Amino acid sequence: MGNRIDVAGCAPIEPDGTSTPGDAGAQAARCLTIIGEALEALGGSYADVVRTRMYITDAVDADLVGHAHGAVFKHIRPAATMLVIPALIRPEWKVEIEAEAIIEK
Repeated sequence: MGNRIDVAGCAPIEPDGTSTPGDAGAQAARCLTIIGEALEALGGSYADVVRTRMYITDAVDADLVGHAHGAVFKHIRPAATMLVIPALIRPEWKVEIEAEAIIEK
């Protein structure tokens, strides 16, 4: 029996609450760092991730976000979905990412 960790909607936010500067790739990398920290805090790791969802506001950014995702998950290969949506909460955000993990006990 496994334990499930859902890391919902990680936005590109720095520890001081400001938005991560830069392009969608830099913002995606920050989102993935937040996901990794959340997983670790709950006893998991990126290796436990079975699904991710990436929400982007411009289809042009798909490759940048995909490369950031691949840098973390290229050997893990979770099921992944990328969606283009009209907007996120803050207008400077280009991406938001969520993850689902299963930790075997």
